[in-house]
Amino acid sequence: MDQTWRVHVGDGQLIATAIHDGHELRPDVAANMALSDKERLREEDPYTGTWAAMAPTRFVSLLSRFEVDLNRPRDKAVYLTPADAWGLHVWKQEPPAELIAQSLKEYDKFYSAIRGVLETIERTFGRFVVFDLHTYNHRRGGPTGPVADQERNPQVNIGTGTMDRARWANIVDRFIDDLQVYEFPGGALDVRENVKFRGGQFSRWVHETFPETGCTIAIEFKKFFMDEWTGEGDPALVRAIGEALRSTVPGVLAELNSP
Repeated sequence: MDQTWRVHVGDGQLIATAIHDGHELRPDVAANMALSDKERLREEDPYTGTWAAMAPTRFVSLLSRFEVDLNRPRDKAVYLTPADAWGLHVWKQEPPAELIAQSLKEYDKFYSAIRGVLETIERTFGRFVVFDLHTYNHRRGGPTGPVADQERNPQVNIGTGTMDRARWANIVDRFIDDLQVYEFPGGALDVRENVKFRGGQFSRWVHETFPETGCTIAIEFKKFFMDEWTGEGDPALVRAIGEALRSTVPGVLAELNSP
């Protein structure tokens, strides 16, 4: 495939990424893939690319995380064992070194491209915020099985474990507050911090690369808005999540630029 992500560079200090939205595979990867399309889709993050449209600048991956996971450290970005991939047997046979090397080239290209964009935004505006958009499963017992314990699986998990929390406290707190008060269908969203996830490699990389200027909020939506076993979303809830995210933008930018 010629294109491995969609990028739109706009004007402003907000960036959205959907690095697990993709489902495509290179032909050589597809030929050695033991998982079905539906098995892969279940661990991917459909609809995050749609939500990313709320930011003027956005990166949406087209590649499946089963080819290369942009949210893992480079040496773990290609799943080699079931332990790397929720117990799933990813490959028909051990992938050859050249396949892995090509996948890691895509990893390096992504980080090089987004670094260039973020450096330009940094030079133009000084500071910026990244909404790192993800989703997660909560019915691992099967399509008719029990849902995961709600106490440990909030509708929205905000991961801040890779940042200097004190430096960005006003932005993170404002984002959480605004998301909680949004009039979501069926009642206010259950938004909590670092309950299920603390943020992955992409957030860590931004905070290490732009320690004083880049704030990345890792945002994980539980798949309550869709059937995680079929990949079918509830259009009203998918739309409402996008609108809820959009509602937080004015406050986040106000805090980012406050004296």
